[in-house]
Amino acid sequence: MNDEEDIASIESAREMDAADPLSDLRDRFFVPDGELYMDGNSLGPLSTDAEAALDHVVDEWRTLGIHGWTDADPDWFTYGERLGARLAPLLGANPDEVVVANSTTVNIHTLVGTFYDPERGEKLVVDDLDFPTDHYAIRAQLRQRGVDPDEALRVVESRDGRTIETEDVLAAIDDDVGMVFLPSVLYRSGQLFDIETITEAAHDAGALAGFDLAHSVGVIPHELSAVGVDFAVWCTYKYLNAGPGAIAGLYVNERHFGATPSLAGWWGNDKETQFDMALTYDPAHSAGAFQIGTIPILAAAPLDGTLDIVEDAGGVAALREKSLALTDYLIELVDERLPECEVGTPRDPAARGGHVAVEHPEAYRISLALKARGVVVDFRPPNVVRIAPAPAYVGFEDVHRAVDHLREVLDGTEYEQFDRRGAGVT
Repeated sequence: MNDEEDIASIESAREMDAADPLSDLRDRFFVPDGELYMDGNSLGPLSTDAEAALDHVVDEWRTLGIHGWTDADPDWFTYGERLGARLAPLLGANPDEVVVANSTTVNIHTLVGTFYDPERGEKLVVDDLDFPTDHYAIRAQLRQRGVDPDEALRVVESRDGRTIETEDVLAAIDDDVGMVFLPSVLYRSGQLFDIETITEAAHDAGALAGFDLAHSVGVIPHELSAVGVDFAVWCTYKYLNAGPGAIAGLYVNERHFGATPSLAGWWGNDKETQFDMALTYDPAHSAGAFQIGTIPILAAAPLDGTLDIVEDAGGVAALREKSLALTDYLIELVDERLPECEVGTPRDPAARGGHVAVEHPEAYRISLALKARGVVVDFRPPNVVRIAPAPAYVGFEDVHRAVDHLREVLDGTEYEQFDRRGAGVT
C-alpha cells in the first residue's frame, strides 16, 4: 500500500475488510459495544466458542460430579494432554511434546529448575528487555542451586532500548553457557527473535535453548521440534483468548522425556500408575510429566473452544498473514498521520510480532485519553502505547479508526487532563 490517499481513506480500509477471508470470525467474539479493542496482547476477549466450552464442563460438573473425571466428553483426566495435542500444530511440535498446565511463571520455574545444570555451563543467557517475571523465576532457581544470579546471568543488553541484536545474543553464547532463555517476542517493542539461529548457536556451544512464547503463540507459527528447541512456555489468555488467568502451556522436546521435574507433582505422574498412590514419583514419558497439581478444568475449558476458532481460520499461518497485514497498515498510518510519534517495532515483517509500539513522550497519558474514548490499548514504560490489532476480531477499519482517535487526542492535547504517571505518589 503506497498511495498516500489510499492509506488515509477509510473506504480503502473497508475494502480490505470486505476482501478479508477471516472477517467473519469477529462475529464469534464479545467485543464491548462502542469499543475498539486493541489490547488482545494482554487479554483477548471472550468468544462464543470459549463460553460454550466453559458452559459444557459446568453442565458436566452439575450432572456428573466426580464421574466427570472419567465419564465427561471429553474426560477430564486427560484434559491437559488432549489440549496439548490440539496446540501442537501451532507450535510445530509432536502431540506428546505439548501439555497445558500450571501458569507461565510456574512453568519457567519447573523447566529452568529441571534443565539448568551448572556442570553443563554455569552461565545462563537472558536479555535486559525480558518481561520481569522471567528474571524473577530464573534468579530464584539459580539461588536454589547455590548460584549467585549476579554472577551466573549473562544479560544481553539492548543497543537502542527497543530491540536485541541477534549478533549480540550469539556473541554472549560460549562454552561457559549452559542455558539460553529468551522471549520469542519482546513484550514492549514487539520484536520477534530468530529462534532457529539462537537455538543452533546454543546447541553448538553445548547449551540448552528455552523460550517464553507468551507474545507469539496463537499469532505466529512455530517449528519448535524441527528447530530443536529444548523447552518453551506460554500463556493462553493473549492471542489464544482463553480468558483471564487461563491455564498456561509448555513444550518439552522428546529427547528430554524421562527427566524428573524439579517441581514434581502427582498430576505429572504416568497416567497408568497415577492412582497406585506410590510414594515414589513415576514421571509420564511426555511433556505431561511437567504438570504439577490437578488440572483446573474451569480454567482450561475455554481454550478448548478458542482452538476451534484457530482451526476454522485455517490455522495459525492464516492468522499470521492477516496479523502482518494489519500491523503493516498500522505502521503506514502512523508514519503518514502521526509525525509526533515513532514506531518502536521492527518494520521487517520477519522480525515483528503481533503488536506495534507507538512511541511518544506522553504515552502514558495518551493511553488514558484513548481509553476514555473507548480505544482499549495499554502503556508500557517509558514511552510506549501498545496497539495490538489481533487478527481474529480486529479489522482494517478498526485500525484506521484507532489512528483517527490518536490523531484527535494529539490535536486537542486531550491527554493533558490526566495526571502524569506517579503524580501525587510519595
